Amino acid sequence: MKNVCVIGLGYIGLPTAALFSKAGFQVTGVDVNERVVNALNKGEIIIEEPELPELVRESVASGHLKASTKPVEADTFMIAVPTPIHENETADVRYVQEAVQAIIPFVRKGNAVIVESTIPPRTIADVVAPAFKEAGIDPERDIHLAHCPERVLPGKILTELIENTRIVGGHTPEAAAKAKAVYEEVVKGDIIETTALTAEMSKLMENTFRDVNIALANELVKISDRLGVNAHEVIRLANLHPRVNLHQPGPGVGGHCLAVDPYFIVEKATDESPLIQTARRINNSMPDYVVNKVKELTSALNHPRVAVLGLTYKGNVDDVRESPAMDIVHRLKHDSEMEVAIHDPHVKDWQVPYTLLSLEDTLYEADLALILTDHNEFKGIDSKVWLEQMTAPVIFDTKHCYFTNNDKIELIHLGNTGTKPAPNEVKANN
Repeated sequence: MKNVCVIGLGYIGLPTAALFSKAGFQVTGVDVNERVVNALNKGEIIIEEPELPELVRESVASGHLKASTKPVEADTFMIAVPTPIHENETADVRYVQEAVQAIIPFVRKGNAVIVESTIPPRTIADVVAPAFKEAGIDPERDIHLAHCPERVLPGKILTELIENTRIVGGHTPEAAAKAKAVYEEVVKGDIIETTALTAEMSKLMENTFRDVNIALANELVKISDRLGVNAHEVIRLANLHPRVNLHQPGPGVGGHCLAVDPYFIVEKATDESPLIQTARRINNSMPDYVVNKVKELTSALNHPRVAVLGLTYKGNVDDVRESPAMDIVHRLKHDSEMEVAIHDPHVKDWQVPYTLLSLEDTLYEADLALILTDHNEFKGIDSKVWLEQMTAPVIFDTKHCYFTNNDKIELIHLGNTGTKPAPNEVKANN
């Protein structure tokens, strides 16, 4: 168990590799992206995650962590590669399949093979296990095959990898026990053994629950717009009930999990999942809803300049995968009547097909500021910045993260576009 090979050095694979190396394992991280591999071997990373740069630097310097474009022999193999969706919203598991094929020549009897990637139900049984069997490796007797889905929050990945409860689903009971023993080396939270299918479904339902809840909040936004009520005040008051926990609305749902995982269930049980499908349609409709609101707010202007603040799918991370902000910017930029300037302090130029500007340059002579991400940097913007840079400060905050009592600034929140903020919402930003 002291040699680990991690396939995929992204937002999950890299922190996992670093934590196991810190625990004394000899870890080889594998990625097809040579830029990632070369950076890691220098003790550097190209993603943003608190405390991860220091941990990687220490692990590489100690000799416990190295990177390669090809797998090596190990006691434990962990697969943490992306599982996107096709245009028809079915799961694209080819990266998992390619990872399995890549490690097959290096897998030996008694090894543990753990898939951390989020996968559709029955992927372990119907895709991964048969691949090993076809290669002459018995997935029931020769290896310990398991699924252990990640359950972490970007921005707190290292903490949650250690402290969160982990679900290990074995292709066999023995595989679940073996996988549990692997994670016990680094995880302080509870580790629960179950079947691979149950583990697959539990991860998907965790994210589907949140997607459905957000869809309810986003539907409330549209209803509130029609009725002239403040959706955020409605949510605040409803959540005072001890058994109610409405989520917050927003410009859509993004990230590699919430915007994708529900489709994995729909694909396997289409007729039985109408609620999940409706939630997906509601959340997917929000970028259009935001764009239409922007057009309404600037309808009296010729060639309005819109300052977009934020491209990532959530605050204080650099992840733009499936971000509704990217979709909104794409739509705004294709409107020939608008000029769009963009600022995101967490995103690098190479991540997006847009020119990124400083906050001041983005706001300069803007007619409308559109907040699409709740970065901490945006929450604390001084009132005078808006007043000095914009033509007439109008802020459309789709994340309900900015507040001011400056009466020279017109502040509109998604969810109360037709009403004034409730008294409890108004906070001073001086």
